Amino acid sequence: MRYFLTPYIPPFRRVLLVESGSRYLLEDLIPGVYSNHPKCETVDLVTCFPGLPGTYDEARGRVFRVWEYPGRPRRKELYSQLKAANYDICGIICSGEPIMTKWKWALAAQLPAKVFILNENGDYFWFDRTNWRTIRHFALFRMGLAGMAGARTLAGLAAFPFTLSYLLTYAAWVHLRRKVRQLG
Repeated sequence: MRYFLTPYIPPFRRVLLVESGSRYLLEDLIPGVYSNHPKCETVDLVTCFPGLPGTYDEARGRVFRVWEYPGRPRRKELYSQLKAANYDICGIICSGEPIMTKWKWALAAQLPAKVFILNENGDYFWFDRTNWRTIRHFALFRMGLAGMAGARTLAGLAAFPFTLSYLLTYAAWVHLRRKVRQLG
């Protein structure tokens, strides 16, 4: 991951999109990349879905399908291919769906590219130090720790040891009472 410490956004010359969420998000994004960045040479795609997004132009990019890279040696081969492509930008879909979760974060960590996160609403933000508040809120929301649901979850976690000790003490008391009755 490059440019995490700076707000600098490199030119959109070579772009890698990781289709790790609903396909309609990429179908809307791809034409926007080409129209807003006319100097964009290629948009490559990493996907786990069969077929391609309707707006994807195979003549202008490559498609990497994750099922073609089973096992650690083949994954390393994919990482080295993607590193060799020298992507400037890497776009990752984080739409709250458990699709390619490990793949997308491994790619974000391994590739020397500026990363942006696209959510289920089609909004995006750059994954860099200047957006740390957005990243924190996004992560807390995805873990269920934002808002009142978060307060409820944290209260449940805090009460867990006391609840567990009460239940274990009650079970021990009941079994002990049963043993005393059997002996007497």
